Amino acid sequence: MGTKIFIVDDHYMIVEGIRSLLQYQKGIEWMGHAMNAASCLAFLQQEQPEVILMDINLPDMSGIDLCKEVKAKYKGIHIVGLSSFNQQSFIQKMLDNGASGYVLKNATREELVDAIETVMNGKIFLSNEAELTVKKNEDSKTPIITRREKEVLLLIANGLTNNEIAVKLFISITTVETHRKNLLAKFEVKNTASLIRMATQFQLI
Repeated sequence: MGTKIFIVDDHYMIVEGIRSLLQYQKGIEWMGHAMNAASCLAFLQQEQPEVILMDINLPDMSGIDLCKEVKAKYKGIHIVGLSSFNQQSFIQKMLDNGASGYVLKNATREELVDAIETVMNGKIFLSNEAELTVKKNEDSKTPIITRREKEVLLLIANGLTNNEIAVKLFISITTVETHRKNLLAKFEVKNTASLIRMATQFQLI
């Protein structure tokens, strides 16, 4: 049994293109596709894939909002944003809403497979071009943080201790400490006061 994949995109050629790239790929099980948010949510009531490749532009709801709704209902599903827009704001919004990755529609088979394997291992995947956009973005040097890191950051800013954050988010203290350590590293700061100051400058809190 391979990783169960589902795609949400309103362009049939994109769906077919990705299906042809992945259908004979070892370790991947194709579950089908939806062409809008409503069909996707209806499908998820019956079956849950492990990874959804989700277009950001859908006819009935933005993929950014759909991502948030799916993650709220089905925490175990990994979502990879699928877009022809290589913009930092889209990438960050998808990650803020719970996505585990962001891939451009011109991705190769290798990149798609890499994205699926990476998110299945609990890591964040950005396609090469998306990663370059994030690194090169001169307007904003805003660190890319995950949805969970953002939650921890907001609670730190509200003055909660590691213990209190752990209780509030139903995670272990060790996990909170790891998130805190990652945040300090991403913002390149040494202490909580500097972290909060930098996060405020970047308008993340």
